[in-house]
Amino acid sequence: MPADDTTAATGEGRTRSAFPAARADNTVRTPARTARTPARTARELAEHLAGRARALVPAPALAGMAPAPAHRPGLALRAAGPARGGRAPARGTGRAPASSGPPRGRGLRRAYERVRRAWDRPLTAYYVILGSAMLITVLGLVMVYSASMIKALSLSLPGSYFFRKQFLAAVIGTGLLLLASRLPSRLHRALAYPLLTVTVFLMILVQIPGIGESVGGNQNWLSLGGPFQLQPSEFGKLALILWGADLLARKQDRRLLNQWKHMLVPLVPVAFMLLGLIMLGGDMGTAIILTAILFGLLWLAGAPTRLFAGVLSVAALVGFMLIRTSENRMSRLMCVGAIDLGPKGECWQAVHGIYALASGGWFGSGLGASVEKWGQLPEPHTDFIFAIAGEELGLAGTLSVLALFAALGYAGIRVAGRTEDPFVRYAAGGVTTWIMAQAMVNIGAVLGLLPIAGVPLPLFSYGGSALLPSMFAIGLLIAFAREDPAAKAALAMRRPGVRWKTMRRRVKKRPSGER
Repeated sequence: MPADDTTAATGEGRTRSAFPAARADNTVRTPARTARTPARTARELAEHLAGRARALVPAPALAGMAPAPAHRPGLALRAAGPARGGRAPARGTGRAPASSGPPRGRGLRRAYERVRRAWDRPLTAYYVILGSAMLITVLGLVMVYSASMIKALSLSLPGSYFFRKQFLAAVIGTGLLLLASRLPSRLHRALAYPLLTVTVFLMILVQIPGIGESVGGNQNWLSLGGPFQLQPSEFGKLALILWGADLLARKQDRRLLNQWKHMLVPLVPVAFMLLGLIMLGGDMGTAIILTAILFGLLWLAGAPTRLFAGVLSVAALVGFMLIRTSENRMSRLMCVGAIDLGPKGECWQAVHGIYALASGGWFGSGLGASVEKWGQLPEPHTDFIFAIAGEELGLAGTLSVLALFAALGYAGIRVAGRTEDPFVRYAAGGVTTWIMAQAMVNIGAVLGLLPIAGVPLPLFSYGGSALLPSMFAIGLLIAFAREDPAAKAALAMRRPGVRWKTMRRRVKKRPSGER
């Protein structure tokens, strides 16, 4: 055996001397190899190529390789590829291997999780109540100015007459909102009995001839001197909520709500007394809202289905009798879904409300450009201000108003559902029932889905007597949202002193020479 072959066959020197051996074989034995090439078999050629491959691969890599069959030389060459550092790219494709991207729907799910985390934050209800109520009030001021201008001029009054009165009521209501939002629950409960007593006294004064005033066929107003009037029945809603919440909370603490007589008495008799005083003045719209508040309190207290159905049946029977015995109420009931004015024009207001909404289109005719407020639509700045908003702001404006009321209702339900205080639960649920029921009755009448009840749109329509208790009720919801333990902790972290101390703990001290 020649010396090169002997060196190549020995352990470590095999890898170092493989190239010299091949080079010597190529130079010295070239004639012999050339002569023997035709006689070589496929086996000898495979062994020769395998030896060349082993000479190029380090010894540690060969230890982990399985020997390839000698009669298939291509396998031996492909086996050396991974040992040299990785898989070779496919030839002729010109493209990189496809990478596995994120599965479909992950982006939507991530957005959903982000929104859900935002809604689950402790201060979400606080900011939603405050923001939605303020936006509704500000937008209502704008629409009151636009809808009442022609009405004021027709009465030989300045064009901003109704707007200035509403703005003054909004300023006073903002003060009441701030006051209610800062008072603790014990003071809210302490206000319940005095507020109910004063409200009942004022509602009795309304029925005394010479003291009460009649507006629009309903005697439920008190004159405060000059252009200012007061409607005590609007404060009766707030009084019933605070007093009923305090009553039910005290009975729940004593575990008396399991007995039907403690659940109904004295809540239902006092509510019926308020309803009777209201109906003496002929204001059935306010009576409907007061009834909805009563049912909301009973439902929150866990009234049994039979008891709930019994009270509802009695209320429905009384309401049917009141409607049947009044020609005006019957005509309003017959105008539900009307598309013509009727033989005597009894459906004039309902039909022109639909005209106003229909002429608004997608984005409305613009602020101040309403046609129906020029004497065609009665009460454009009170009961039917939503129709003027639809005409001037279009479908986009009306949907925005509905979205704000929906957000306010959701936040109120969230406050009532997450608290452990029974008074807070009943009061927050009662306020939410009041605001949402009155909004549904007003908007349903404008859309022709419900009879015209003559109730204003909360925080939106003209009327200081309706705006003041409504803003105080919003302040109650804000106070209840602040009393949540998680919300208290979040608000405490936002105080200047706490924030400064927190930042001081987080910032590391830098060396004196570092900028």
